[in-house]
Amino acid sequence: MKFETITLDIVGVRTVVRVIGEGDPVLALHGAATIEGQEWARALAARFRVFLPFHPGFGESGPAPHVCGMQDLVIHNLHLVDALGLELPHLVGHSMGGWMAAELAVFAGERFGRLVLNAPAGLNHPDHQGPDPRAIPPEEFPGYLAHRVEVAAQYFPGGALAPSPQEFEAARNKEGAALANILKACGPGHPNLIRWLRRIPNETLIVWGDKDRLVLPGQAEVWTKAIPNAQVFIVPGVGHFAMQEDPSCIDVIGDFLQSGRSRGATSAVSY
Repeated sequence: MKFETITLDIVGVRTVVRVIGEGDPVLALHGAATIEGQEWARALAARFRVFLPFHPGFGESGPAPHVCGMQDLVIHNLHLVDALGLELPHLVGHSMGGWMAAELAVFAGERFGRLVLNAPAGLNHPDHQGPDPRAIPPEEFPGYLAHRVEVAAQYFPGGALAPSPQEFEAARNKEGAALANILKACGPGHPNLIRWLRRIPNETLIVWGDKDRLVLPGQAEVWTKAIPNAQVFIVPGVGHFAMQEDPSCIDVIGDFLQSGRSRGATSAVSY
């Protein structure tokens, strides 16, 4: 099954979307970089039509120098859903994309089906403070992304799935500038996000690797308690790149999106 490519003008921003699969639509939002790529979506493609946009300034999408906070990305994605003609797509977000997906559900949850937040950023909970990514030496970064370092290392220069060192550096510089624009307003989160989460109407699955060193897994319980219709799956023995380290958790995500569960129930589950 091959990825298709859609290129759209979203209020003046050239936006590139990869699409794969057949079935109900899923809008999947990547994190603060595109290091790990989009191959993970193949595991959902037999059951869903997965739309994987590059955020403005990331990957193959064009720049958006007007962006000065996460709310600009929320509006961008609402325009994108309209442009793609998606009706009640499920919403999946990883890391910064999880923060983005959460805010989308806070302000426009009725536009979406079910919600999956995979190690979401954005809360900055004082009891679960992770490291400042800017302070992590580049050679140590793969160890913060995956518990089994070799899984993340394959995406970095010298790895089997990595671009050339020059392309890797250019991508990180481009995406670093775009990320800085997103963080202008409130930094790597919003101080009131925890208060907003109770407005999310969607049935929600929180997925977290129990060895995550970048966005600490202790936050999973905080998110689950704050969102009214939430459950959590803690994935043992994996880090921030849970779907790359243990692809079976993608089956759990697919089952959740496909079957749902009774509204109002909350549980904590490990597998």
